[in-house]
Amino acid sequence: MGGKVTCTLGEVKNRADFIVYWGGNPAECHPRHFSKYTLTQKGRFVPEGRKGRTMVLVDIRETPSGRAADIFLQLRPGKDFEVLTTLRALLKNQKVDEASVAETGLTLAVLQDLVDRMKRARFGVLFFGMGISMTRGKHMNSAAILRLAAELNAFTKFVCMPMRGHGNVTGSDMVLRWTTGYPFGVSMSRGYPRFNPGEFSTVDLLVRGDNDAALILGADPGATMPQPGIDHLARIPTIVLDPKVTHTSRLARVHITTAATGISAPGTVYRMDEVPLPLRPILKSPYPTDADVIQRIRQAVAAKPAWTPAPTARIANA
Repeated sequence: MGGKVTCTLGEVKNRADFIVYWGGNPAECHPRHFSKYTLTQKGRFVPEGRKGRTMVLVDIRETPSGRAADIFLQLRPGKDFEVLTTLRALLKNQKVDEASVAETGLTLAVLQDLVDRMKRARFGVLFFGMGISMTRGKHMNSAAILRLAAELNAFTKFVCMPMRGHGNVTGSDMVLRWTTGYPFGVSMSRGYPRFNPGEFSTVDLLVRGDNDAALILGADPGATMPQPGIDHLARIPTIVLDPKVTHTSRLARVHITTAATGISAPGTVYRMDEVPLPLRPILKSPYPTDADVIQRIRQAVAAKPAWTPAPTARIANA
């Protein structure tokens, strides 16, 4: 099974009465999320607003978001996959070993109560952050929480949505999806798209040192990625396109200053619920847009003569 059961943030605002935040801290990372879409807004089918909603926060430590939660579940680091699979088992009335559950930092009774609450919800939503995707298990954790949401639909309406960490990450996922069929971790080395998270994902490529050059567009991996990946970026020819100086551009061989999208350059961004928002520039910029730079690079590459390998010397038989 693949894919995800999701919706727009407008539906969350108007319908959700049970909200779970897993591995994220929206109070600091998405400060208007509570007030605009989830907790405090009065929705069409949740007219009481906050009084009509229940919020659960699942994380490895207490964060400012915990003050807004009705229920806080603190699990041990790296145990997200075990907790998610336990919830799926309880949902299907499968037998679960209580001692194994205790290793996650939670009890079987607590997880059973969470499952019962999710099944009783009229409209539930699971928001998951980088605490899921950047810890042990990585994409398998994301797959597990997406499957949990899908399986809850046998009892009630439940959806799932990632809490994006950087601007327009959803936009890059959408472009990759409609051009290759895959959202990330795509290799074109054979002339066609191949999808394999863990092998072709950016972090894994950099940490292993598999790539010998990098082109960075509107991102700052030098500020967020593991140190071995950052060290590899510093060793190889790295080119950065960004309106401002970043941690990555300081270690890059080339930094090309571009116009800021939505301020000095037109474009389209995607909200975290995959709703496209067109942007019109309000200021002029002396710098080219990202699209202009990429187009010029493509033209320069196309103008270069095709590379041909040097002939292999043959050794005559003695």
